[in-house]
Amino acid sequence: MNDTTASTLPVQDARIYPRGGLDVLSRTEVARLRDASSGGMHELLRRCALAVLTSGSASDDPRAARDLYPHFDIQVTQQDRGLRIDLKNAPAMAFVDGQIIRGVAELLFAVVRDLAWTAIELGPEYAEDLETSPGITEAVFGLLRNARVLHPADPNLVVCWGGHSISRDEYLYTKQVGYELGLRGLDICTGCGPGAMKGPMKGATIAHAKQRKAQTRYIGITEPGIIAAESPNPIVNELVIMPDIEKRLEAFVRMAHGIIVFPGGVGTAEEILYLLGILLREENAHVPFPLIFTGPTVAAPYFEQIDRFIRLTLGEAATSRYEIVIGDAAEVAKKMTAGIQRVREARIAQKDSFYFNWGLSIPLEFQQPFAPTHEAMAALDLHPGRPPSALAADLRRAFSGIVAGNVKEDGMRRIEQHGPFEIHGAPDMMQALDGLLRAFVEQRRMKIAGEYRPCYRVVA
Repeated sequence: MNDTTASTLPVQDARIYPRGGLDVLSRTEVARLRDASSGGMHELLRRCALAVLTSGSASDDPRAARDLYPHFDIQVTQQDRGLRIDLKNAPAMAFVDGQIIRGVAELLFAVVRDLAWTAIELGPEYAEDLETSPGITEAVFGLLRNARVLHPADPNLVVCWGGHSISRDEYLYTKQVGYELGLRGLDICTGCGPGAMKGPMKGATIAHAKQRKAQTRYIGITEPGIIAAESPNPIVNELVIMPDIEKRLEAFVRMAHGIIVFPGGVGTAEEILYLLGILLREENAHVPFPLIFTGPTVAAPYFEQIDRFIRLTLGEAATSRYEIVIGDAAEVAKKMTAGIQRVREARIAQKDSFYFNWGLSIPLEFQQPFAPTHEAMAALDLHPGRPPSALAADLRRAFSGIVAGNVKEDGMRRIEQHGPFEIHGAPDMMQALDGLLRAFVEQRRMKIAGEYRPCYRVVA
């Protein structure tokens, strides 16, 4: 497959009809859905659909699939009985004996559903609502509800964060943790891609089968800018595409009953800083939120460096919000199970829902989309003396910009045109940041394949 040119890659045309959330629509709704998909968002729909149709791809270059299948197209068509999706020159890997794989079809329907909902329900006329914190949270809730992933049931959803580019030992460990979580009846939510996003799901599938768990949930939450670089792994059975990284992160923490962090790169660091920045706020001081950093024994130095960076930038208080467990998958699962029980008790006492954490206060600075331009990256205020939450917000933006430069098409284009982003700040903080980023590069956590060329320059 790798040595085959785009002109000889097998492709197939198909006509498919959605099941579930897209099959009961009024004619007006179908018309609006069709108009949205054929308008300005068509290229976005095409890119996201191609990522799903190449599910399981080992490449993290967002342009790779498009280059391999340059003639692929997707059309959403209205019919009297509802909706039809037409695929032209679709990757043959998504089909078996001429029929699209059912799981791939379900993820494809999710792409159409979420992009259309965003275009219709979060269009320009709603811009004013998206300038307030409650308005953004309502939008996140609305998209998750429309995707049918909010289930009124006992808390059991563990969000797993970690890198798409990790070592074999680290990957096997993520599977073992997923297995231990699955044995305890816990479901898994990740960023939907490979590596530490796939491992926990894969481990949990075996445990769920052993426990004869009938309803298994492997939720993948992504966003349009990153799905092409981290296409959904084959185990994801519920996919949600949020409009941007900030709403994706809010969806994770609103849905999670606990979070486990495996080794990763800049994306994982961004997630850590986002969550800690929120948990360090005074109004969230008493909100139970189990957070565990874990990896195999070989990953101990990685978490030591992450821990040092957090202590230097956010202070010692930040360390009280997480635990570090090395090389003990069963202990991680036991601690997470106990933590989720505390979450359950607190939600009952506070009369808060189990399926969406309304009680967590997320300020606007963590919710507003950050466009990582060269000017915006250089303007980040990375100096001591600021409230830890505010500093965490800007540090999160710095890592978000590097993620964009590494794997998002818009960010990569900016780097190609204008050179690396510059990140300015206090000397000791920049020294620590530079050391952390250099370690990510040396440990090959930035990209799956090829020689990594930094998209950033740290300036003291």
